[in-house]
Formats: sequence, C-alpha cells, structure tokens
Amino acid sequence: MRVLLLYPLFPKSFWSFEKALELVDRKALMPPLGLATVAAILPQTWEFKLADRNVRSISEAEWEWAELVIISAMIVQKEDFLAQIQEAKRRGKSVAVGGPYATALPQEAEAAGADFLILDEGEITLPMFMEAIAQGETQGIFRSNGEKPDVTGTPVPRFELLDFNAYDNMSVQFSRGCPFQCEFCDIIVLYGRKPRTKNPEQLLAELERLYELGWRRTIFLVDDNFIGNKRNVKLLLKELKPWMAAHNYPFHFNTEASVDLAQDQEMMDLMVDCNFNAVFLGVETPDEDSLAVTKKFQNTRDSLSEAVDTIIASGLRVMAGFIIGFDGEKKGAGDRIVQFVEKTAIPTAFFSMLQALPDTALWHRLIKEGRMRGNGNINNTTLMNFEPTRPIEEITREFIDAFWNLYDPMAYLNRTYRHFLKLGTPKHKSSLRKVSWVSIRALLLVAWRQGVVRKTRFQFCSTSSAFFATIPAFGITISPSAPSASIS
Repeated sequence: MRVLLLYPLFPKSFWSFEKALELVDRKALMPPLGLATVAAILPQTWEFKLADRNVRSISEAEWEWAELVIISAMIVQKEDFLAQIQEAKRRGKSVAVGGPYATALPQEAEAAGADFLILDEGEITLPMFMEAIAQGETQGIFRSNGEKPDVTGTPVPRFELLDFNAYDNMSVQFSRGCPFQCEFCDIIVLYGRKPRTKNPEQLLAELERLYELGWRRTIFLVDDNFIGNKRNVKLLLKELKPWMAAHNYPFHFNTEASVDLAQDQEMMDLMVDCNFNAVFLGVETPDEDSLAVTKKFQNTRDSLSEAVDTIIASGLRVMAGFIIGFDGEKKGAGDRIVQFVEKTAIPTAFFSMLQALPDTALWHRLIKEGRMRGNGNINNTTLMNFEPTRPIEEITREFIDAFWNLYDPMAYLNRTYRHFLKLGTPKHKSSLRKVSWVSIRALLLVAWRQGVVRKTRFQFCSTSSAFFATIPAFGITISPSAPSASIS
C-alpha cells in the first residue's frame, strides 16, 4: 500500500509567526507529530510519503503515486482539510481522515467525501482500520467508544519522513489528558481527565532517534499539561537528566503546564537541569470570578502573579495564554489582562476571544441555554461563536485595544527586558548547538530594524544587553553548517 500522509494548511494569523520563521529560514513552527506516529502504527510493509502543505505543495507525481491518502487536522485547519479531501476524491483516491477536527465533527469530514473516518486515538482505531482494509472494505467509521489506549505501547514516530530543515521546533509527546475540568477545554473531551504517560525508556528512545537523525534545536513536548501526572514526569526527568548530560545537552525543551507548577520546586529544578528553558501557562484571565465560572479552579488557589514570578525565578521563561469573553465578565477585562501581563513581565501573551469548542462542557451548556450562534461553527476571525453575557461590541473593542497595548513595540521590549532580568543566567552550563549563519543573518536583520531604523532602538539595545549577558554561560560556538532537523 502506497500512503500519502497529508497535513492541511493553517490559516494566516498573528500567531502564524511567518515573519519570524522567514528570518530563520524555516517554513513552519512545528511538524505534524500525529501523522508521523500514524506512519509508525500502520504496517511497516506499507510505503509512506508525508506532505505538510504548510511547508510545500503536493507534486503531481505524489498524487499519482498514492493509493491511499490519510489526512489529519485540527479545527483551525478546517478549510484546507475539507478542500484536500475533495481534491483527493477528484483524483480517484481512497481517503482516510482522523485527528481532532474529524473526531469532534465527523459529519463534516463524511460530507466532504472521506471514505474512512479513523476517530479518537489511533492506537485503538488504526488497527480497526487495518483490519477493514485487509478484508477489502472500502469505507468505514472507527471509534474507540470511550476506551483510552495505554500509550506505553505507542511506537517511536517515523521522524525520518519529515523535512527537518523546514521546521523551527521538533515535537514529541510524553502524556495525554489533563486532571482539571476547565469548561472551555476540549483536551479532556478528546483524551480524558486521567493523564496517561509513556514510560521514560520510550521517550528517551524517541530523543535518541532524533539525535541520530541530526536534530540539534528546540524540542517542544506537546503535552497539553506536561505535569498532569507529576509522579511519572519526575521519573522521566530523573532519567532524562543523565541522558542529556551524556549527549552534551543537544536540545532545549519547551512545554505547556498548569500554573500549579509553581508549587513544586523539585519539578522546576528537574526541568531546568534537563535543559527546559520555557513553559506555556494557561493563565486565561486574572479575574477570579471568571476563572470560577469556567471551572479553572487551579488558577484560583494561589496568587497568579506570584506563581508566574516563582516559575521565572526558577529559570523557566514564561509564555502565557489569555482569553476574553467569559460569562459574567465585568467591563475592563482587557485592561486587567494588560495590567497583569505588564506586572508579571510576560513577553509573549497569546490573547484570543472565547469560542465554544465542539463537545466541551461550555458547548453543551450554551446549546442548552440557546446561546450558540448559527450552528456554532468555529471561525478563524477570533469573533465569538455564541452570545456572550455582555455586548459583543464591548468585548471586541477591549480585545483590539488590549492587543495594541500588549504588542506596542516599546511595551513588548520593556517586558522582555524585565523578564530576562528576572530569569537571570542559566542555572547550569551547557554546550548548545552551533549557531548557523542563518541565525547570524537573522540577528543582524533584527538588530538593524529594531536597533537602528525604528524608534525602539534604545529599548532594543537595553533588552539585548540583558539577553547577551547570559551567553557566556552557554558556550555557544559559530559554525557555517549547524545540524538541523524537524518532526511531525
């Protein structure tokens, strides 16, 4: 069987980072890890090609070669996902689909013409699909009916299918699921509230494979809450620490975690020892009433600003997500988010208007209350897909104003400067990847634009001095040909 693994386009947005990626000569931030894992689960006698449309177009030769097209996507990729199903069917190909979008809204993939719907988690439903193919079936829907797989049996993804030079970060996964009950979150719908983890040997085998293939840049652990199962994470970190030292610290790690990370100093110290240098936190809002309404109680137990400061002081750079539009939200929520970001000096604040995701507790509540707009379609314009409890015009104006304030160049650089002062120098010396000439070119371009041409020049120079003060602790060397790689 000749299989074309196809990953649809993401729409352009503020968070596409296309200009930043262009600076470092990359096409996409991260690859489709799910498809690389699918290729590892399917029969290894099959032939695979992986085409990420965010990186390149699909050639006529690839379309002609393929007997089966497998497409996976998130909801935000909806438009191109449906278009690629239709294109594959126009070419007479058998089409199988899966991933979060197809799992949440299978009727839309079916209406577009998909032959096979491989839903939920592939460790369970891909074997069902393989059995159907073996029996000569030409269509089918495969579901796990609530069963969650033991991920200790998940194989090492087929990383070699990826164009490593196209991606800025690599991706690996250690756990699935989250113990919390945030009303708006679809992770607990897709993966459950009991975090399941791989064993340390599995993840080290994945890292070893990436190391063999030449990857020497950042690896993002895509777990939706890396610390959901704290016991197992600490077991992993205690084995990862000597592996990283033995391999001369070939990677930086980034991940996502809940803010209760701040309560576990041992966890933070282990992460820093393993060369984690950044963590994404779901702060959402500093308004405790809104956090309680959306059942994000873990953010109300301690001071959010103190938690952020503790994490930064431990040596982890903080990125954070914020949302406006919760039920019962009081006027001025946008301003309060800006004030929180400024107070905590978080450089990168991901900010959006609330949308109800399919099958979440919020989705079902809003349907029951008759507040969904139209059929509740998720859109890519950031506008809400339901009737909020205060005027949508007021929320939208606050969102726009807050965005302008957050990403005013002077405000952004000031926060970055203060953040690096809090962060301090790395906690341990490590010999990082060699810096390529592409990186040097990017640095010179940024220095010229922000440090000379634009009004940010003084603030940029101050921020840069704070950052470069940390360089001697890293032992970075310059090479015209640094190793590179990428994952899906």
